[in-house]
Amino acid sequence: MDKANENFERFIELKDIIVKSNGRTILNIPHAIIPADRITACIGPNGAGKTTFLKVLDGLIKPDGGNVTYSFKTKTSLVLHHTPMIKASAAANIGVVQDIDSNITKMDIQKVMEEVGLSNLANSPAHKLSAGERQKLCLARAILLRPNLVLLDEPTANLDPNTTEQVEDLIRQFAQQGADVIFSSHQLAQVQRLSEYIIFIDQGEIKEKGPVGPFFENPRTKAAQCYLHQELLSD
Repeated sequence: MDKANENFERFIELKDIIVKSNGRTILNIPHAIIPADRITACIGPNGAGKTTFLKVLDGLIKPDGGNVTYSFKTKTSLVLHHTPMIKASAAANIGVVQDIDSNITKMDIQKVMEEVGLSNLANSPAHKLSAGERQKLCLARAILLRPNLVLLDEPTANLDPNTTEQVEDLIRQFAQQGADVIFSSHQLAQVQRLSEYIIFIDQGEIKEKGPVGPFFENPRTKAAQCYLHQELLSD
């Protein structure tokens, strides 16, 4: 059972969440309270249900059973690991957010492109950008929408160390500007650098959660112990 939620200024509560696909249960969360007032990392093996979990929090996936409630009014922005680009320039791809918020100006777009380091690629075809550049483009769109809950699915997967550092800085900026961040990652060193709280998902279930330090120093569940051992060996 979760500890009292009064320690969390903002939180998300999941009750009786079931998500199925082709007869297979992808998520099964009877009850969980997730803090939304600190950078939170969602970790677990491939296929554990992390991406589905983020999509449920965003509302992109409606669970087959149960409900998600928030202690605060949310404006979410979900950045998936594989986000399709329209066949246009980088600037035009960022500019699609104007369809969501007509108050966003061309000057806003130029400013955010400078912020994420893409100003020199404004006219380049988006589909020719590197993986890191496309990720920055997606984060730029999220920045423009001014969310208060940012959900990131493997934000630095397959990126080189320099670009990873740049993306991590952008994630910290979200938090510094008052947005709550929940991200998934397989990079345990990154999780320790960025996050304050851990959600460990395995086989569609939240097997363990809590502050980062105690989780890494002394995981309570056998599943978490095995996962950390395997991942640390692979690193």
